[in-house]
Amino acid sequence: MKKLRILVADDDIAIAKFIQVNLKVRGYEVIAAGDGKNAIEAMESNQVDLMILDIMMPGMDGIEVCRRIREWSQVPIIMLSASGEENNKVRCLEMGADDYLTKPFNLAELLARIQTAFRHHDAAKAAPAAASARLGKMEIDFARHSVALNGHRLELTPTEYSLLQQLVLNKDKVLTHSMLLQKVWGDDYYSEKEYIRVFIRRLRKKIESDPENPRLIITVPGVGYYINSMS
Repeated sequence: MKKLRILVADDDIAIAKFIQVNLKVRGYEVIAAGDGKNAIEAMESNQVDLMILDIMMPGMDGIEVCRRIREWSQVPIIMLSASGEENNKVRCLEMGADDYLTKPFNLAELLARIQTAFRHHDAAKAAPAAASARLGKMEIDFARHSVALNGHRLELTPTEYSLLQQLVLNKDKVLTHSMLLQKVWGDDYYSEKEYIRVFIRRLRKKIESDPENPRLIITVPGVGYYINSMS
C-alpha cells in the first residue's frame, strides 16, 4: 500500500524534526523544506498528499506560499503559526488553507488535524446514494467527485467539496454552525465558527454569480446556512 506523503515546511529545525520523526513513525513518508521557495519547489517536483506549512519563514512567508499553491493545487494545507489571533487565522483560511494550528501544539492535536484533512479527502471520493444532483446551472457529480457550473468544472479543495456536499444533500434544510462543524470537520471543531464563515465565502466566490448577494447558499443569521434549490 502506497504511503501518504506529507510535506513539512518550517524554518524552525527543532519543530520540523519533531514533526518529521513522529510522522515517519506512524507510517507517513515525509519531505521537508526550510523556506517558502523550497516549499513550492518541493510541491512542484513531488506528489504530495498533504502540506504542513509554517507562516513565518524567511523570504516568502507561508501565506504567500499557500496563495501560490492554490493557483494550481488543491492539496490539503495545514498552517502553523505562533499567533492565535482570529484575524490571522481567517487570513490563512481565506488564502486557501484547510486548517490552522497555533504553536505550541501537542502531537495528538497535530495528528488529529492530519486525520481530519485526510478524512475530507476520503469523503470527497465516497459517492452518496444519488449519482448526481443539479441546482440551477450547477451540477454535482457524486460518482466522479466533481462540480460543474455552466458546464465548466470547478476546482474545489476536499474541504470545500465536503462542505458543499453536505449542503446539497440537505438542500432547503437549514444546517446550524455546530451541525456543519461536526459533519465536515468533526467533534474537535465545535467552537471554530470562523471556519464555517470563511469556507462559505470561498464557496460563494466559486459558485455564486454575485457572491455579495448570494442566491444559492443562503445565510440564516445566528443559525446557519442552507442551499436554495429554487435558485
